[in-house]
Amino acid sequence: MIKVLIIDDSALVRKMLTEILNSDKDIEVVGVAPDPYVAREKIKKLSPDVLTLDVEMPRMDGISFLKNLMRLRPMPVVMVSTLTEEGAEITLDAMELGAIDFITKPKLDFANAIEDYASELIEKVKMAKHARVNQYRDNKTRQALASSAPKKLSADAILSLNNKQSNYKLTDTIIAIGASTGGTEAIKDVLQAMPANSPGIVIAQHIPPNFSRSFAERVNKLSALNVSEAVDGQQVLPGHAYVAPGDRHLLVERSGARYICRLNDGELVNRHKPSVNVLFRSVANQAGRNAIGTILTGMGDDGAEGLLEMKQTGAMTIAQDEQTSVVWGMPGSAVKLQAVDCILPLQAIAGKLLEFSMDKAA
Repeated sequence: MIKVLIIDDSALVRKMLTEILNSDKDIEVVGVAPDPYVAREKIKKLSPDVLTLDVEMPRMDGISFLKNLMRLRPMPVVMVSTLTEEGAEITLDAMELGAIDFITKPKLDFANAIEDYASELIEKVKMAKHARVNQYRDNKTRQALASSAPKKLSADAILSLNNKQSNYKLTDTIIAIGASTGGTEAIKDVLQAMPANSPGIVIAQHIPPNFSRSFAERVNKLSALNVSEAVDGQQVLPGHAYVAPGDRHLLVERSGARYICRLNDGELVNRHKPSVNVLFRSVANQAGRNAIGTILTGMGDDGAEGLLEMKQTGAMTIAQDEQTSVVWGMPGSAVKLQAVDCILPLQAIAGKLLEFSMDKAA
């Protein structure tokens, strides 16, 4: 049984989250708290396994509380955030401090979407129980999808696989990166270590719309690369990284010797939009052996099949190792499919990307 403490200043939100989580046989909400001061005492008394933590609260905000928590008693935390630009910035701060994942606040009029929201919340709480806190704790990932989850479509819903091995000449190398839970920090670490003359990079991270732009802007300030949210039709240039918008699939299209970003508002693939599988398949189709694929920390298996398709068309492929992953779901699935050329700790991935890039340019 996973014991959960809910921390939120809204009585209605506390009630909604409690009802959703208690509906699952493996979860018990052992307590609720209207602010971090009450939460601090209840953590001592109830010893919860997972916290859900509101971002904005009176008396003490969620970030200040999280800083103290991770210093004194590190434990799995799922942030509950608003879909605003300010909420996105604060939530990304929380991920830097060690929060495992986040979910948007439930809307008070979301009756039609209650099943999907409940499924996502339950899944994230179960995952958080077994994820690595501060990136270096014991990790036995549990993939738990509620029966009400949407139909799991494959990348076929967006584009077909081109089985012909590509060997285009006079085309730049392109790097494709996919991630989910823990990925905002992992991607940031990789991009920070890449030089300004790196090959063009396309990225699919499971993230809501407002968060993707804030995430790209944040990493842009920390990296030698020009990092931005992808725009439909823009050229993929060396020294640039393009983050898929949180409500669109990102695909790569070939135009002569150039690569172009294409955004697609199609069905969810592997229950996600953007989907890593969609990005990787498009890169396999359009770039073939001129590409390098990398799959980082994340829950589930999105991206594993796409990475295999990239490898089968001649691309080099990398997976983050289990020890440095917050959740070894996506990279672990890719390894099981034998889609990976090498498994590396996070801190070694940028160097390998550059090594592979030089090999392809030779």
